[in-house]
Amino acid sequence: MHLAYPAVLAVLLFCVGLYGVLARRNAILVLMSVELMLNAVNLNLVAFDVWLRDTLHSGQALTLFTIAIAAAEIGIGLAIVLAVYRNRGTSAVDDLRDTAEHPDDGGDDDGVGPEGAAAEEPDEPAPGASQKAEATA
Repeated sequence: MHLAYPAVLAVLLFCVGLYGVLARRNAILVLMSVELMLNAVNLNLVAFDVWLRDTLHSGQALTLFTIAIAAAEIGIGLAIVLAVYRNRGTSAVDDLRDTAEHPDDGGDDDGVGPEGAAAEEPDEPAPGASQKAEATA
């Protein structure tokens, strides 16, 4: 078998994965596209290992490492996506800029709330706070 067949298939797989990473908005589909790209690399490693007739089978050994790294990546990635989905209610990549920044407050910390009014700070403690402090002392 010629080296061109698996190489062309790997290029097609990698291009489909790259398109998925760049064009998809769902985080799970982006992770699946990254997996396609890694599988294209694995296909190239095995194809060149067979073509070079390596006695140590270095390409196949590197493929096993890549599969292990991909499994760890997809496990951690899915855990992060599920946590974000539980907190935000969406897994769209465009809506996940920063977990600490909300689109309505702009990320400023100038004491002004989202309505434009200054944040109210209580001047006196709560009515039962001094009694609790005396009881614990």
